[in-house]
Amino acid sequence: MEKVETGRVRFDKGPYPRARLGFVCVANAGLTEGDMFRMRPDGVGLSFTHMRMRKECTVENLAQMEHDLDEALAGFLPARNDLDVLCYNCTSGSFVIGEEVIRRKLEAGRNGVIGTTLLSGVVAALQALGVRRLSIGTAYTPDIDALEKAYFEQQGFEVVATEGLSLTTDVEMNLVSPAYLLDFAVGLDRPDADAVFLSCGALRSLEIIEDAERRIGKPVVGSNQASFWHCLRLTGIEDKVTGFGKLLEV
Repeated sequence: MEKVETGRVRFDKGPYPRARLGFVCVANAGLTEGDMFRMRPDGVGLSFTHMRMRKECTVENLAQMEHDLDEALAGFLPARNDLDVLCYNCTSGSFVIGEEVIRRKLEAGRNGVIGTTLLSGVVAALQALGVRRLSIGTAYTPDIDALEKAYFEQQGFEVVATEGLSLTTDVEMNLVSPAYLLDFAVGLDRPDADAVFLSCGALRSLEIIEDAERRIGKPVVGSNQASFWHCLRLTGIEDKVTGFGKLLEV
């Protein structure tokens, strides 16, 4: 066998030449990671780091996650400057802490990295689908629901219905059955709604989006679905990924 000349090692762009996406996730039993890998096109690399989740999902605890974010980001310093996009992947944390605060933290010391949030992805997704009026279903308690409704109204949407499951732990959110979520999504539809948004990355929405869309005849957007779609689009990737709802085919 001919000996390989080590002085002439050839390099390429690595296993993920198209894009490298990073996600800062709440520790939720790997649901986010599983969702993202299911939607991943070839040539796209994914990296994850985690924030600790306090015992209950309350407005006060969500605000405290601003400090947890700094700790979680240590997992991407400094070696992960090869990321193209770094996303804070918590819906409720995004509107409680504030998107601009989060974006500055994500981009600090990372030249060329685009910082974004799951919530920014949802807004971009709804706009891409031409949505003006929406129904929102959440995993959250009424006080958090009220903040979310106000956020979307500030973004120019008309919220025609809001309903929450009043869950307070990520464990509970992970255990909501897809069959229940499907009925929940269908029940959220209103005649004057252009779309339904299922809010919370800890819900298994990705599993039921296509079925829900078939039943109501309108787009259904989920948190992780919108986040991943937006991160792809920020890198210029416009692949159409089938099986996960209309958004990923836009």
